Amino acid sequence: MKDGKYRVLVINPGSTSTKVSLFEDETQAFEWKLFHDSSVLLKFAHINDQMPFRRGVILDMLKSEGIDPETIDAFAGRCGGTHSQPSGIIRVDKSMYEDAAKGLDGSEHPAKLGVMLAWKFAEEYGKSAFTLNSTNVDEFNDFARLTGIKGVYRFSHSHCLNQKAVAEFHAEKIGHRYEDCNFIVAHIDGGITVGAHERGRLVDSNMGADGEGAFSPTRIGSIPVLQVLNYLETHSADELRRRCTRSGGFVDFFGTSNSDTIHELVEKGDRKATLVWNTMIYQICKLIGEMATVLRGKVDGILLTGGLLRFADIVEGIEDRCGFIAPVSVYPGEMEQEALALPTLRVLRGESAAHAYSGRDVWQGFEGTDL
Repeated sequence: MKDGKYRVLVINPGSTSTKVSLFEDETQAFEWKLFHDSSVLLKFAHINDQMPFRRGVILDMLKSEGIDPETIDAFAGRCGGTHSQPSGIIRVDKSMYEDAAKGLDGSEHPAKLGVMLAWKFAEEYGKSAFTLNSTNVDEFNDFARLTGIKGVYRFSHSHCLNQKAVAEFHAEKIGHRYEDCNFIVAHIDGGITVGAHERGRLVDSNMGADGEGAFSPTRIGSIPVLQVLNYLETHSADELRRRCTRSGGFVDFFGTSNSDTIHELVEKGDRKATLVWNTMIYQICKLIGEMATVLRGKVDGILLTGGLLRFADIVEGIEDRCGFIAPVSVYPGEMEQEALALPTLRVLRGESAAHAYSGRDVWQGFEGTDL
Protein backbone atom coordinates (compact mmCIF):
# COMPACT_ATOMS: atom_id res chain seq x y z
CA MET A 1 0.00 0.00 0.00
CA LYS A 2 1.38 3.39 -0.94
CA ASP A 3 2.19 5.92 1.76
CA GLY A 4 0.45 9.18 1.05
CA LYS A 5 -2.15 10.10 -1.52
CA TYR A 6 -2.57 8.57 -4.95
CA ARG A 7 -2.57 11.00 -7.85
CA VAL A 8 -4.77 10.23 -10.87
CA LEU A 9 -4.79 12.47 -13.94
CA VAL A 10 -8.06 12.30 -15.90
CA ILE A 11 -7.87 13.19 -19.60
CA ASN A 12 -11.14 13.89 -21.38
CA PRO A 13 -10.98 15.23 -24.94
CA GLY A 14 -14.32 16.29 -26.40
CA SER A 15 -15.54 17.54 -29.74
CA THR A 16 -15.21 21.17 -28.58
CA SER A 17 -12.93 21.00 -25.51
CA THR A 18 -10.10 19.39 -23.60
CA LYS A 19 -10.96 18.68 -19.96
CA VAL A 20 -8.28 17.63 -17.48
CA SER A 21 -8.57 16.91 -13.76
CA LEU A 22 -6.06 15.88 -11.11
CA PHE A 23 -7.40 13.77 -8.25
CA GLU A 24 -5.50 13.24 -5.01
CA ASP A 25 -7.31 10.22 -3.61
CA GLU A 26 -11.02 11.13 -3.79
CA THR A 27 -10.39 14.88 -3.81
CA GLN A 28 -10.26 16.74 -7.10
CA ALA A 29 -7.23 19.01 -6.71
CA PHE A 30 -8.00 20.98 -9.85
CA GLU A 31 -9.97 20.85 -13.09
CA TRP A 32 -9.30 22.67 -16.33
CA LYS A 33 -11.60 22.86 -19.33
CA LEU A 34 -10.38 24.61 -22.44
CA PHE A 35 -12.89 25.32 -25.22
CA HIS A 36 -11.66 24.82 -28.79
CA ASP A 37 -13.65 26.50 -31.52
CA SER A 38 -14.17 24.59 -34.75
CA SER A 39 -11.80 26.99 -36.51
CA VAL A 40 -8.97 25.58 -34.37
CA LEU A 41 -9.73 21.85 -34.58
CA LEU A 42 -10.63 21.82 -38.27
CA LYS A 43 -7.02 22.75 -39.03
CA PHE A 44 -6.20 19.10 -38.29
CA ALA A 45 -7.06 16.82 -41.20
CA HIS A 46 -7.49 13.77 -38.95
CA ILE A 47 -8.41 13.34 -35.30
CA ASN A 48 -5.06 11.63 -34.65
CA ASP A 49 -3.30 14.77 -35.89
CA GLN A 50 -4.63 16.56 -32.79
CA MET A 51 -2.41 14.47 -30.47
CA PRO A 52 0.50 16.97 -30.18
CA PHE A 53 -1.92 19.88 -29.74
CA ARG A 54 -3.95 18.16 -27.01
CA ARG A 55 -0.76 16.89 -25.29
CA GLY A 56 0.57 20.44 -25.24
CA VAL A 57 -2.66 21.69 -23.66
CA ILE A 58 -2.34 19.08 -20.90
CA LEU A 59 1.32 19.79 -20.19
CA ASP A 60 0.62 23.53 -20.05
CA MET A 61 -2.17 22.89 -17.54
CA LEU A 62 0.11 20.77 -15.34
CA LYS A 63 2.90 23.35 -15.52
CA SER A 64 0.55 26.16 -14.53
CA GLU A 65 -0.51 24.12 -11.49
CA GLY A 66 3.07 23.24 -10.56
CA ILE A 67 2.51 19.51 -11.09
CA ASP A 68 5.40 17.29 -12.22
CA PRO A 69 3.97 14.46 -14.41
CA GLU A 70 6.44 12.10 -12.70
CA THR A 71 4.42 12.41 -9.48
CA ILE A 72 1.22 11.10 -11.08
CA ASP A 73 0.42 7.46 -10.22
CA ALA A 74 -2.00 6.66 -13.04
CA PHE A 75 -3.51 8.23 -16.13
CA ALA A 76 -7.22 7.69 -16.87
CA GLY A 77 -8.52 8.59 -20.32
CA ARG A 78 -11.87 8.69 -22.04
CA CYS A 79 -12.02 6.08 -24.78
CA GLY A 80 -13.44 5.50 -28.23
CA GLY A 81 -12.40 3.96 -31.53
CA THR A 82 -11.48 0.51 -30.20
CA HIS A 83 -13.30 -2.81 -30.42
CA SER A 84 -16.55 -2.57 -28.47
CA GLN A 85 -16.19 -3.64 -24.83
CA PRO A 86 -18.37 -4.49 -21.82
CA SER A 87 -18.96 -1.77 -19.23
CA GLY A 88 -16.42 -1.38 -16.44
CA ILE A 89 -12.82 -0.29 -15.93
CA ILE A 90 -10.16 -1.54 -18.36
CA ARG A 91 -6.38 -1.47 -18.10
CA VAL A 92 -5.07 0.18 -21.26
CA ASP A 93 -2.39 -1.73 -23.17
CA LYS A 94 -0.52 -1.15 -26.40
CA SER A 95 -3.06 -3.04 -28.50
CA MET A 96 -5.88 -0.86 -27.17
CA TYR A 97 -3.86 2.24 -28.01
CA GLU A 98 -3.21 0.97 -31.53
CA ASP A 99 -6.85 0.01 -32.10
CA ALA A 100 -8.00 3.45 -30.93
CA ALA A 101 -5.51 5.07 -33.32
CA LYS A 102 -6.94 3.00 -36.18
CA GLY A 103 -10.51 3.93 -35.21
CA LEU A 104 -11.69 0.33 -35.56
CA ASP A 105 -15.27 1.09 -34.57
CA GLY A 106 -15.66 3.56 -37.42
CA SER A 107 -16.40 6.50 -35.12
CA GLU A 108 -14.03 9.38 -35.78
CA HIS A 109 -14.39 11.19 -32.46
CA PRO A 110 -11.84 12.94 -30.19
CA ALA A 111 -12.82 10.65 -27.28
CA LYS A 112 -10.30 8.14 -28.60
CA LEU A 113 -7.52 10.64 -27.91
CA GLY A 114 -8.18 10.22 -24.19
CA VAL A 115 -7.06 6.62 -24.08
CA MET A 116 -4.26 7.32 -26.57
CA LEU A 117 -2.86 10.20 -24.51
CA ALA A 118 -3.24 8.26 -21.25
CA TRP A 119 -1.27 5.35 -22.73
CA LYS A 120 1.47 7.65 -24.08
CA PHE A 121 1.88 9.44 -20.75
CA ALA A 122 1.86 6.14 -18.83
CA GLU A 123 4.49 4.70 -21.17
CA GLU A 124 6.68 7.80 -20.86
CA TYR A 125 6.56 7.97 -17.07
CA GLY A 126 6.41 4.25 -16.27
CA LYS A 127 2.90 4.31 -14.82
CA SER A 128 -0.44 2.64 -15.60
CA ALA A 129 -3.29 3.79 -17.82
CA PHE A 130 -6.99 3.01 -17.46
CA THR A 131 -10.29 3.74 -19.14
CA LEU A 132 -13.94 3.22 -18.27
CA ASN A 133 -17.19 2.87 -20.22
CA SER A 134 -15.96 3.65 -23.70
CA THR A 135 -18.13 5.43 -26.26
CA ASN A 136 -18.83 1.98 -27.72
CA VAL A 137 -19.70 -0.04 -24.61
CA ASP A 138 -22.05 -2.61 -26.14
CA GLU A 139 -25.16 -3.64 -24.21
CA PHE A 140 -27.58 -3.24 -27.13
CA ASN A 141 -30.57 -5.50 -27.56
CA ASP A 142 -30.83 -7.26 -30.93
CA PHE A 143 -33.68 -5.06 -32.15
CA ALA A 144 -31.37 -2.05 -31.82
CA ARG A 145 -28.80 -3.56 -34.20
CA LEU A 146 -30.60 -4.61 -37.36
CA THR A 147 -31.23 -2.24 -40.28
CA GLY A 148 -33.11 -2.68 -43.55
CA ILE A 149 -29.91 -3.48 -45.44
CA LYS A 150 -28.46 -6.95 -44.95
CA GLY A 151 -25.02 -6.72 -43.39
CA VAL A 152 -25.42 -3.08 -42.34
CA TYR A 153 -25.89 -2.73 -38.58
CA ARG A 154 -26.35 -0.12 -35.90
CA PHE A 155 -23.70 -0.03 -33.21
CA SER A 156 -23.37 1.46 -29.75
CA HIS A 157 -21.70 4.87 -30.20
CA SER A 158 -22.75 7.26 -27.42
CA HIS A 159 -21.64 9.26 -24.39
CA CYS A 160 -21.79 6.06 -22.35
CA LEU A 161 -19.33 7.25 -19.71
CA ASN A 162 -21.39 10.27 -18.68
CA GLN A 163 -24.77 8.66 -19.31
CA LYS A 164 -24.02 5.77 -16.96
CA ALA A 165 -22.40 8.01 -14.34
CA VAL A 166 -25.47 10.26 -14.24
CA ALA A 167 -27.88 7.32 -14.19
CA GLU A 168 -26.04 5.68 -11.29
CA PHE A 169 -25.90 8.96 -9.37
CA HIS A 170 -29.61 9.65 -9.88
CA ALA A 171 -30.61 6.12 -8.90
CA GLU A 172 -28.70 6.43 -5.63
CA LYS A 173 -30.21 9.88 -5.05
CA ILE A 174 -33.76 8.49 -5.25
CA GLY A 175 -32.86 5.49 -3.07
CA HIS A 176 -32.65 2.80 -5.74
CA ARG A 177 -30.04 0.78 -7.58
CA TYR A 178 -29.23 1.64 -11.19
CA GLU A 179 -29.82 -2.04 -11.99
CA ASP A 180 -33.44 -1.74 -10.80
CA CYS A 181 -34.39 1.39 -12.77
CA ASN A 182 -35.35 2.43 -16.29
CA PHE A 183 -34.01 5.82 -17.37
CA ILE A 184 -33.77 7.89 -20.52
CA VAL A 185 -30.49 9.82 -20.36
CA ALA A 186 -29.79 12.71 -22.74
CA HIS A 187 -26.22 14.01 -23.04
CA ILE A 188 -26.50 17.46 -24.63
CA ASP A 189 -23.30 19.24 -25.58
CA GLY A 190 -21.03 19.49 -28.64
CA GLY A 191 -22.48 16.10 -29.52
CA ILE A 192 -25.91 14.82 -28.50
CA THR A 193 -26.84 11.24 -27.62
CA VAL A 194 -29.98 9.95 -25.94
CA GLY A 195 -29.95 6.45 -24.45
CA ALA A 196 -32.46 3.97 -23.05
CA HIS A 197 -31.11 2.46 -19.82
CA GLU A 198 -33.04 -0.65 -18.87
CA ARG A 199 -32.17 -2.11 -15.49
CA GLY A 200 -28.51 -1.13 -15.60
CA ARG A 201 -27.90 -1.69 -19.30
CA LEU A 202 -27.69 0.83 -22.14
CA VAL A 203 -29.91 -1.14 -24.52
CA ASP A 204 -30.32 1.48 -27.27
CA SER A 205 -29.08 4.94 -28.21
CA ASN A 206 -28.70 7.11 -31.27
CA MET A 207 -25.30 6.96 -32.98
CA GLY A 208 -24.55 10.64 -32.58
CA ALA A 209 -21.10 10.66 -34.19
CA ASP A 210 -22.35 8.63 -37.15
CA GLY A 211 -25.00 11.01 -38.43
CA GLU A 212 -28.01 9.84 -36.40
CA GLY A 213 -30.29 11.74 -34.07
CA ALA A 214 -30.42 15.46 -33.33
CA PHE A 215 -27.98 17.82 -34.98
CA SER A 216 -25.70 19.61 -32.54
CA PRO A 217 -22.99 22.30 -32.46
CA THR A 218 -20.65 20.03 -34.48
CA ARG A 219 -22.80 17.18 -35.87
CA ILE A 220 -25.26 16.78 -38.72
CA GLY A 221 -27.80 14.47 -37.05
CA SER A 222 -30.16 12.29 -39.10
CA ILE A 223 -30.55 13.05 -42.81
CA PRO A 224 -32.75 11.11 -45.28
CA VAL A 225 -30.59 8.72 -47.30
CA LEU A 226 -31.69 10.02 -50.70
CA GLN A 227 -30.79 13.56 -49.62
CA VAL A 228 -27.34 12.31 -48.63
CA LEU A 229 -26.93 10.72 -52.08
CA ASN A 230 -27.90 14.01 -53.71
CA TYR A 231 -25.38 15.81 -51.51
CA LEU A 232 -22.62 13.41 -52.57
CA GLU A 233 -23.12 14.34 -56.19
CA THR A 234 -21.36 17.63 -55.48
CA HIS A 235 -19.37 16.84 -52.31
CA SER A 236 -16.83 14.19 -51.35
CA ALA A 237 -17.40 11.31 -48.94
CA ASP A 238 -14.51 12.62 -46.80
CA GLU A 239 -16.25 15.99 -46.50
CA LEU A 240 -19.44 14.28 -45.38
CA ARG A 241 -17.55 12.23 -42.79
CA ARG A 242 -16.09 15.42 -41.35
CA ARG A 243 -19.54 16.97 -41.16
CA CYS A 244 -20.79 13.97 -39.14
CA THR A 245 -18.67 14.91 -36.12
CA ARG A 246 -16.63 18.05 -36.73
CA SER A 247 -18.15 20.51 -39.19
CA GLY A 248 -21.90 19.87 -39.18
CA GLY A 249 -24.69 21.51 -37.19
CA PHE A 250 -23.87 24.98 -35.87
CA VAL A 251 -20.49 24.92 -37.61
CA ASP A 252 -22.18 24.52 -41.00
CA PHE A 253 -24.96 27.02 -40.26
CA PHE A 254 -22.88 29.72 -38.57
CA GLY A 255 -19.18 28.90 -39.00
CA THR A 256 -18.66 28.33 -35.27
CA SER A 257 -19.36 25.64 -32.68
CA ASN A 258 -19.59 28.24 -29.90
CA SER A 259 -23.07 27.78 -28.44
CA ASP A 260 -22.79 30.97 -26.39
CA THR A 261 -22.40 32.96 -29.62
CA ILE A 262 -25.45 31.29 -31.18
CA HIS A 263 -27.59 31.72 -28.07
CA GLU A 264 -26.75 35.41 -27.91
CA LEU A 265 -28.28 35.69 -31.40
CA VAL A 266 -31.36 33.81 -30.18
CA GLU A 267 -31.74 36.23 -27.27
CA LYS A 268 -31.57 39.14 -29.73
CA GLY A 269 -34.39 37.61 -31.77
CA ASP A 270 -32.32 36.58 -34.77
CA ARG A 271 -34.73 34.52 -36.91
CA LYS A 272 -32.15 32.09 -38.33
CA ALA A 273 -30.51 31.36 -34.98
CA THR A 274 -33.89 30.96 -33.26
CA LEU A 275 -35.08 28.46 -35.87
CA VAL A 276 -31.87 26.42 -35.74
CA TRP A 277 -31.71 26.45 -31.93
CA ASN A 278 -35.33 25.42 -31.43
CA THR A 279 -35.10 22.74 -34.11
CA MET A 280 -32.22 21.18 -32.19
CA ILE A 281 -34.41 21.07 -29.06
CA TYR A 282 -37.29 19.63 -31.09
CA GLN A 283 -35.05 16.85 -32.43
CA ILE A 284 -33.78 16.01 -28.94
CA CYS A 285 -37.39 15.61 -27.82
CA LYS A 286 -38.10 13.23 -30.70
CA LEU A 287 -35.16 11.08 -29.58
CA ILE A 288 -36.45 10.98 -26.01
CA GLY A 289 -39.84 9.86 -27.33
CA GLU A 290 -38.19 7.06 -29.31
CA MET A 291 -36.34 5.79 -26.25
CA ALA A 292 -39.58 5.86 -24.22
CA THR A 293 -41.00 3.26 -26.62
CA VAL A 294 -37.86 1.14 -26.23
CA LEU A 295 -38.65 1.03 -22.50
CA ARG A 296 -42.36 0.34 -23.24
CA GLY A 297 -43.27 3.58 -21.49
CA LYS A 298 -41.97 2.29 -18.15
CA VAL A 299 -39.62 5.20 -17.49
CA ASP A 300 -38.51 6.11 -13.97
CA GLY A 301 -36.94 9.37 -15.05
CA ILE A 302 -35.64 11.49 -17.91
CA LEU A 303 -32.14 12.64 -16.97
CA LEU A 304 -30.59 15.60 -18.78
CA THR A 305 -26.84 16.19 -18.66
CA GLY A 306 -24.12 17.99 -20.61
CA GLY A 307 -22.70 21.45 -21.07
CA LEU A 308 -25.60 22.94 -23.07
CA LEU A 309 -27.92 22.66 -20.07
CA ARG A 310 -26.53 26.00 -18.97
CA PHE A 311 -29.22 27.35 -21.30
CA ALA A 312 -32.57 27.21 -19.49
CA ASP A 313 -34.64 27.20 -22.68
CA ILE A 314 -33.29 23.76 -23.61
CA VAL A 315 -34.56 22.31 -20.33
CA GLU A 316 -37.87 24.16 -20.67
CA GLY A 317 -38.37 22.90 -24.22
CA ILE A 318 -37.74 19.29 -23.20
CA GLU A 319 -40.00 19.54 -20.16
CA ASP A 320 -42.75 21.00 -22.35
CA ARG A 321 -42.69 18.17 -24.91
CA CYS A 322 -41.52 15.22 -22.81
CA GLY A 323 -42.66 15.91 -19.26
CA PHE A 324 -45.68 13.64 -19.75
CA ILE A 325 -43.36 10.63 -20.15
CA ALA A 326 -41.60 10.82 -16.77
CA PRO A 327 -40.16 13.34 -14.30
CA VAL A 328 -37.29 15.37 -15.77
CA SER A 329 -34.11 15.81 -13.70
CA VAL A 330 -31.23 18.07 -14.70
CA TYR A 331 -27.52 17.48 -14.09
CA PRO A 332 -25.63 20.25 -15.93
CA GLY A 333 -22.09 19.56 -17.08
CA GLU A 334 -20.68 16.06 -16.83
CA MET A 335 -19.79 13.50 -14.18
CA GLU A 336 -17.13 11.94 -16.38
CA GLN A 337 -14.05 13.07 -14.43
CA GLU A 338 -15.11 11.43 -11.18
CA ALA A 339 -16.41 8.40 -13.07
CA LEU A 340 -12.93 7.83 -14.52
CA ALA A 341 -10.92 8.72 -11.42
CA LEU A 342 -12.61 6.80 -8.61
CA PRO A 343 -12.56 3.28 -10.16
CA THR A 344 -8.91 3.91 -11.10
CA LEU A 345 -8.19 4.80 -7.48
CA ARG A 346 -9.82 1.58 -6.28
CA VAL A 347 -7.60 -0.44 -8.64
CA LEU A 348 -4.46 1.35 -7.42
CA ARG A 349 -5.45 0.53 -3.83
CA GLY A 350 -6.04 -3.11 -4.67
CA GLU A 351 -9.72 -2.86 -3.78
CA SER A 352 -10.86 -4.01 -7.22
CA ALA A 353 -9.39 -5.32 -10.45
CA ALA A 354 -9.43 -3.85 -13.96
CA HIS A 355 -10.52 -5.88 -16.96
CA ALA A 356 -8.02 -6.67 -19.69
CA TYR A 357 -8.78 -5.31 -23.15
CA SER A 358 -10.26 -8.22 -25.10
CA GLY A 359 -9.20 -7.11 -28.57
CA ARG A 360 -12.50 -8.28 -30.03
CA ASP A 361 -16.01 -6.88 -30.32
CA VAL A 362 -18.70 -7.83 -27.79
CA TRP A 363 -21.21 -8.63 -30.51
CA GLN A 364 -20.20 -11.22 -33.09
CA GLY A 365 -23.31 -11.27 -35.26
CA PHE A 366 -26.75 -12.88 -35.18
CA GLU A 367 -25.96 -16.49 -34.38
CA GLY A 368 -27.74 -19.07 -36.51
CA THR A 369 -28.93 -16.64 -39.20
CA ASP A 370 -27.59 -15.22 -42.46
CA LEU A 371 -28.29 -11.67 -41.31
